[in-house]
Amino acid sequence: MSEQPAVDRREIIRLAVPAFLALVAEPLFLVADSAIIGHLGTTALAGLGVAGSVLLTAAGIFIFLAYATTSTVARLVGAGRDDDALAAGLDGLWLSLVLGGLTASAVAVGAGPLAGAFGASAAAHAEAVTYLRVGALGLPGMLAVLALTGVLRGLLDTRTPLLVSVAGFGANIVLNLLFVFGFGWGIAGSAWGTVLAHTGMAVALAAVVLRRAHATSTPMRPHPGRVLAAARSGIPLVVRTIALRGALLATVWAAAGLGDAPLAAHQVTATVWSFLAFALDALAIAGQAVIGRDLGAGRVERARAATRTMLRWGLGYGLALGLLTVVLREPIARIFTPDPQVLGYAASALVVAGLGQVVSGYVFVADGVLMGAGDFRYLAIAMAGGLAAYLPVVWLLARAADHGQLTPSAALGWLWAAFTGFMLTRAITLGWRLRGSAWAVTGAR
Repeated sequence: MSEQPAVDRREIIRLAVPAFLALVAEPLFLVADSAIIGHLGTTALAGLGVAGSVLLTAAGIFIFLAYATTSTVARLVGAGRDDDALAAGLDGLWLSLVLGGLTASAVAVGAGPLAGAFGASAAAHAEAVTYLRVGALGLPGMLAVLALTGVLRGLLDTRTPLLVSVAGFGANIVLNLLFVFGFGWGIAGSAWGTVLAHTGMAVALAAVVLRRAHATSTPMRPHPGRVLAAARSGIPLVVRTIALRGALLATVWAAAGLGDAPLAAHQVTATVWSFLAFALDALAIAGQAVIGRDLGAGRVERARAATRTMLRWGLGYGLALGLLTVVLREPIARIFTPDPQVLGYAASALVVAGLGQVVSGYVFVADGVLMGAGDFRYLAIAMAGGLAAYLPVVWLLARAADHGQLTPSAALGWLWAAFTGFMLTRAITLGWRLRGSAWAVTGAR
């Protein structure tokens, strides 16, 4: 019987803990916005629910800037090609700036129709459009942060993104409070605060990466051929992300049809779910870097052993965070709104969202492992299949609510139960893939 390779648990923890704190800081931008705007009124909070979904989708489509860059850089580091790793990272940065400018223009110009697609009330729609037109200016910074964070993760540095994220979150709170309440700019002030915070984070991370590139004499000018190659390699991840965002947007669409109070409650629940998702994703980030590095160096069995360890941890952390959410659901909801009707809806939905975290814990780790392995095509196919199964369920729930067969509270609860089912589908498809060997391709690729 062959001896199992030792897993460097300390390395995983060293990467995961700063990644956890940095990832938690990112959804805290939305938490801070939601908490501040929630005190402007239910309509403003509902508007943020729509606008936040659009902006997160616009940025999330290009999450490959972080994921693909991490995998590519880590594999090159594992293969001993550090200079090529930095060059690949800079290609991702230039690509992020181009995509960020184009996306920002599209969102700003199409703010009205984009917000209108959710079917929210006229008042909530107006708030969403105001936030979108300002918030679009932050998209280049958001995408640059994704690419630059991917570079540093691939270099096994999760501490620098943590420091920048903490500074950015602190600045976001101060600017939001100043602009919303100090200057009286309302929801637009919150958008301006977030734009400035994200832009500042991008500048800080760029300074770190460019300094490393200068120290190794890595060419910093954009290389059109390599940038286009980076864009092509990210296409499967774009498909995967569009499918995931499609599931999230469909859920928002169904919640919007229930009225402003249920939509605001959904925004609270979705914000908490995002917070927990990013927290659990810390192990996925460690998985991307460790698996990419080990496969780049040809250490397949070590990569498999690390995968088993991280999956066990993901299940345990998901269970613990989920139970904590269920127990503290009412105090958590009160952070976001004083409205008793919204509180009632949110407390019920948080029970379902909390119980689903054990599934999420497995999914995020498995997803991160396959990201690190560069198994992007399978991830795209599996996510698209999950979306195809989820959309009819959402439509049936929305129809039942429209016809009075479900109360808004029951409809919101079933909606979150259906989303948990979507996550379970992902767990099954990812687990099946990891049982095989097709994902464990070695070398720098």
